[in-house]
Amino acid sequence: MIITDTHTHLYSEAFNEDRADMMQRALDLGVKRFFVPAIDSTYTAAMLALESDFPEHVHLMAGLHPTSVKENYKEELAHVTAQLAARKFCAVGEIGIDLYWDTSTLNIQKDAFKYQIKLAKQYHLPIVIHCRDAFDEIFEVLETEKDDQLFGIFHCFTGTLEQAKRALSFNMKLGIGGVVTFKNGKIDQFINQIDLKHIVLETDSPYLAPKPYRGKRNESAYVVKILERLAELYDCPVETIAEITTQNSKDIFKI
Repeated sequence: MIITDTHTHLYSEAFNEDRADMMQRALDLGVKRFFVPAIDSTYTAAMLALESDFPEHVHLMAGLHPTSVKENYKEELAHVTAQLAARKFCAVGEIGIDLYWDTSTLNIQKDAFKYQIKLAKQYHLPIVIHCRDAFDEIFEVLETEKDDQLFGIFHCFTGTLEQAKRALSFNMKLGIGGVVTFKNGKIDQFINQIDLKHIVLETDSPYLAPKPYRGKRNESAYVVKILERLAELYDCPVETIAEITTQNSKDIFKI
């Protein structure tokens, strides 16, 4: 059984003390494919080092995270542009809009989001979307960019059934993480109404650890807890969930 974690910040400082052990715990459980989103240029060196240490398992994205869209965002976008021109990446991500921390940057977040969607289309790559308190704003941008070249993953999906269906209409898969194991997570109430062909697994480690680790540091091995919860909700074997979601990740990332 091969399990895929489609969103994990393995280069995070949270893993500096035990990164090799953390990776081994995941590999021992069958988690063989790790897709690693970018944040901004300050993490590029760490991401490249991670890929060098685990070349058979780690796949890197290029992108500017919405919470890193500041006054210098055009310099950061130039860095993303240069990275994509220099080598192969599996996706442009994570990109999007985050209005939880700062609403004053909405206009430049939209600008950065649109620019990176166009970059993804130029390189025929999927996008990986970060959305926090911004479904309407995200959908507004996607509507302007909707075409056959737009596809990807709606990372850490925590919206309603209606919002899930809207996301799927833009040729997105839904990234399902630890929230599906929470009592108040809400997506567990309807996720089984979404065909499994639209679902991928993720941890977003070191954030959003699933039960029973909620509130602690997350890691890629814990994707198994998400897998087990989805098996309960869809009433099918964990092996089936692992197989379908891994195939979905291959369809998206072409890896």
